[in-house]
Amino acid sequence: MSIETARPPGLNLDVAADPNDPHRDDYALSAAFVEKVVDAADAGDAARLAELLHELHPADIADLMGFLTAEHRSVVVQSLPPEVLAETLPELDDGIREQVLERVPHLTLATALQELDSDDAAAVVEDLEDDQRERVLAAMPEVDRAAIESSLGYAEDTAGRLMQREVMAAPQFWTVGDTIDHLRSQGDDLPELFFDIYVVDPVNRPIGGVPVSRLLRARRDVPLTELMEPINEIVVGQDQEEVAYVFEKYHLISAPVVDSAGRLVGQLTVDDIVNIIQEENREDILRLAGVSDEDRGSNVMGVVRSRIPWLVINLGTAVMASLVIGQFADQIEALVALAILMPIVASIGGNAGTQALTVAVRSLASRELSAANALRIVGREVGVGLTNGLTIGVLLAIIAGVWFGRADLSLVIGLAVLINILAAALAGTLIPLLLDRLDRDPAVSSPVFVSWITDVVGFLSFLGLATLILL
Repeated sequence: MSIETARPPGLNLDVAADPNDPHRDDYALSAAFVEKVVDAADAGDAARLAELLHELHPADIADLMGFLTAEHRSVVVQSLPPEVLAETLPELDDGIREQVLERVPHLTLATALQELDSDDAAAVVEDLEDDQRERVLAAMPEVDRAAIESSLGYAEDTAGRLMQREVMAAPQFWTVGDTIDHLRSQGDDLPELFFDIYVVDPVNRPIGGVPVSRLLRARRDVPLTELMEPINEIVVGQDQEEVAYVFEKYHLISAPVVDSAGRLVGQLTVDDIVNIIQEENREDILRLAGVSDEDRGSNVMGVVRSRIPWLVINLGTAVMASLVIGQFADQIEALVALAILMPIVASIGGNAGTQALTVAVRSLASRELSAANALRIVGREVGVGLTNGLTIGVLLAIIAGVWFGRADLSLVIGLAVLINILAAALAGTLIPLLLDRLDRDPAVSSPVFVSWITDVVGFLSFLGLATLILL
């Protein structure tokens, strides 16, 4: 008996590489394939473009857009059929999608959006300019337009904005047979993807859920109320991070979304939540470095505007650290070894601070760090800082002693490193906690403050101890 493994369209996993395969072994598009697309776009060869794009999955087309210039994207998007364009648009990075949407005729876009679930369609319409949005919505059927406008009525980054309004619900008096007959009769009117059938009371409030897999195994005469399981309701106003936390904690595949009165208004499925988790994690990682996810699709000035504010703030903190150094100019001039060893103290402290900060920000995002266990976590980081500080301090003291032949200098740099790593551990943990309590994003602001503290404490402790002990 042989088993054939499913694989994405156009992806060849055979040992012998197919020269026509657009992918490398790591599922990324090959440089040769991207070059073929660029050549076809430059030549205006629509037939060749259609041939190249035909076997690509929409996610691969979205990746392809990231490798192309704005002009080439415009040519490629015009070669996509409306149904393929519809599936590609939600996969695009936000910055690239905005550029692509500017090049799509509003009638084409209106046709494409009708192929999408309401949540994906709303995400695309949200990126349109006001005048283009009005034209696109006016060209859509009333039902589709109303669903999108309703979704856009909810606040950004909430469950109401993310949910799809297409949902399978059944009254509590139905049996398995009633439900199956209804599913067969509805056909294309059913949600494209659903895992549970929500049992609702007479005022449309969900009272339980029946997994489709369980429904299909039951006899036709079994009431749904005997099969239904407890559900985790999501309120339309819940923040998307909180929703992702609920899905992750309770291992959900789908969940009903209810309004303030508890009435069923939509559903969220795990594919939406995976995107949110990845988006939030990616956003936190990028913000730790003071950059954004939109840099990939932005021009030079757009990237500069997103990065330069934090560089200016960092410049200010660096100047403050330099002022500390300036107070010890005479000591540095008297002993050149201080100038040689001083950057080591700041560098080690900065790295230790980054380690503690990364762990703290990730723990806050995953709700593993809160006021309830903050004291224990801070105590742990102090213990780690003390151990690492003693270890690195002793090693650096030995190196300095061999290098400069002075035991007193070894003592100074060993103590300075210990002090700075301890300060880094405290700053890397306490600053994110404080910013979180102040309702500020710790991933954005913490790195600047932590680096400032490790620089100032490192220079002050090293040069201060050198003044007291060496000079």
